[in-house]
Amino acid sequence: MTLNKYLGILLVTAFIFTSCKSNKSNENLVPPTDNVLTAQELNDGWKLLFDGKTLEGWRMYQNKAADAWGVKDGELYCKGSETDKSDLRADIITDDQYENYEFSIDWKISPEGNSGIMYHVTEEFDAAYLSGPEYQLIDDEGFPEKLEEWQKTASDYAMYSATSRPVNPIGQFNTSKIVVNGAHREYWLNGVKVVEFEAWTPEWENRKKTGKWKDTPGYGLAKKGHICLQDHGGGVWFKNIKIRIL
Repeated sequence: MTLNKYLGILLVTAFIFTSCKSNKSNENLVPPTDNVLTAQELNDGWKLLFDGKTLEGWRMYQNKAADAWGVKDGELYCKGSETDKSDLRADIITDDQYENYEFSIDWKISPEGNSGIMYHVTEEFDAAYLSGPEYQLIDDEGFPEKLEEWQKTASDYAMYSATSRPVNPIGQFNTSKIVVNGAHREYWLNGVKVVEFEAWTPEWENRKKTGKWKDTPGYGLAKKGHICLQDHGGGVWFKNIKIRIL
């Protein structure tokens, strides 16, 4: 082999190696699309509540001993049945408390699944749902029991039914938004406003005293509290959890 031919082979080999290494580096540099904020969101004051890797910023309701929640593939999920047997279950809440804000979250649920997003949650009751209103998450079509309208997805549980349910098929992610501004509340589902009401009005009080919460005097009264994700047997996943203070 001549020297020139040998040098040519070395140059080609080096080029291929460098190209492969460069492509691999470029792949690693592709930015994630979940659990990150865009420049516009940062400018608008949004803050991430879930880093996609850990439970930092979250804890169990009343600091109960529980192993019901985990993080996998950038998603916060409730394990469900494996923890039912050991009774190590609990709702999960934010460390911080919030008053007025816009809250956004992506979620999906398993067949026959049931969960919820609660807000203004306080910890003086046996369960989180006894204090804070709940944005309902459930398999409307496949749930094994008959559901009332106020039990279906995106309703203000046991208070206000959603006017529509533009929900994606089971197993696909949905985007929900909750707006809390004083007494004013809005629930959104996949870009559509489906619930709007004013808390603490005579009409709100009447719904409370004539329905499920008639014997729960503390329900819905707090003006500040934790955001809570419900463990109702597992089979629910969350990501892109973020908040903007109003």
